[in-house]
Amino acid sequence: MKLAWGQSAVCQAPISVALKQGFFKKYGLNVEPVNFSGPTDALLQAIATGQADGGIGMALRWLKPLEQGFDVDLTVGTHGGCMRLLAPKDSGINKVSDLVGKNVAVSDQASPIRNFFAIQLAKEGIDPDKQVNWLQYPEDLFGEALRKGEVQALATDDPQGWLLKHQHDLVEVSNNMHGEYMNMTCCVLGLRGSLVRDNPEVAKAITQAIVDAQQWTADHPDETAKIFQPYVPGSVPVASIAAMLKEHTHSHHSTGAQLRGEIATYVNELKTINVIRPDTNAQQFADHYVPNLLPATPDNGHQHMNMSS
Repeated sequence: MKLAWGQSAVCQAPISVALKQGFFKKYGLNVEPVNFSGPTDALLQAIATGQADGGIGMALRWLKPLEQGFDVDLTVGTHGGCMRLLAPKDSGINKVSDLVGKNVAVSDQASPIRNFFAIQLAKEGIDPDKQVNWLQYPEDLFGEALRKGEVQALATDDPQGWLLKHQHDLVEVSNNMHGEYMNMTCCVLGLRGSLVRDNPEVAKAITQAIVDAQQWTADHPDETAKIFQPYVPGSVPVASIAAMLKEHTHSHHSTGAQLRGEIATYVNELKTINVIRPDTNAQQFADHYVPNLLPATPDNGHQHMNMSS
């Protein structure tokens, strides 16, 4: 099995855990991690065409390419809470609606973090395309753009978000860890559609191994940080990675009907900012892309699924 991963994102930590702690082997899988740093469309293309068997990415980034027909199934939500909206203490930006008329740094115009906060603006009756200026910068220049006054806020994800917040003493104006988002995933495991159809047992085993690794990550954040730290660019201290992991909901691993509900919600939300076509049926979309591999569990955060026979 080839699993694509972009090692820089903290969302990928559980893959390193599954490799190190033997969760893949436990389910009879021989997994080769394939380092992937290209654009999302290229990653989904790689999965759909069999160059990789799966990968983890942000739901808000993947749903548009899936609407366009990529043959990738979403089998488990891996965690919530890695998107942050940051601003200096004296910026006058204290809530999302304060972004009106302001310049906000984003990594690109289709960024899932931009989309997430654009959805929050749309919910308040604000047109995110016309009333907020989203300016594209490489993420390593976000701090500089803020210092120079070119932007007044940053829409970013971890590890950059957490690091920028602490390096520049910024206020966290908003994130995806409040309200209904507390119980929603932001990142998902995608598997090749043909794998799910032709080898459902293998697809189930990978999904379960990732669920186990997520739960292990939630239960052992300090140990996970040690395992994952060598992969993070820029020699970020283990303690910082552990602190990030503790702020995420790695005990949230939605599957089946629960994940379909979350995906349908995101599809409808993306319609409000004109990313998904208005005539796309959110429930049919979710039913099509989220297979029933694992039994659904009540989401109290620590339900553990056991596949051993």
